[in-house]
Amino acid sequence: MSARLTAIARLLRKNSTDVERLLWRHLRAGQFGGHKFKRQQPLGCYVVDFVCFEARLIIELDGGQHTDQVEADKIRDQWLNDEGFRVLRFWNNEVLTNLEGVMQCMQSALLPSPPLPSPPPRGGRELPCECQRFGPLSPCGRGLGRGGKENK
Repeated sequence: MSARLTAIARLLRKNSTDVERLLWRHLRAGQFGGHKFKRQQPLGCYVVDFVCFEARLIIELDGGQHTDQVEADKIRDQWLNDEGFRVLRFWNNEVLTNLEGVMQCMQSALLPSPPLPSPPPRGGRELPCECQRFGPLSPCGRGLGRGGKENK
């Protein structure tokens, strides 16, 4: 982590927006389901708004300037995805007008994927089960987002 990015992150923490301060009040000190979040955290050549390292989840709050930097945000998100993080983006007005909905969306992203069924024991009799009757499990709830593409 470069000294320059660390200095930028400190400055951003010191000068948080109203929306960042609002969300931070709900995330700080493990208040959000015991998950530890950090704010204005350097990652690679970027500084992300909020990150939960244990869940590999990044929360980005976007103001109006992001309407002009869609391509740059896509490149940034792709790099973060390639590093194993999932990125959730919310518009500032979403946080201000629907904080509960934003928090529910974040909570869903923090839930662990359900375990896959165990294979039948070797040499034993194979018992019928729902997953065998209906084929493989659907990708729903296993980190697949819109369009069936994985959101790491």
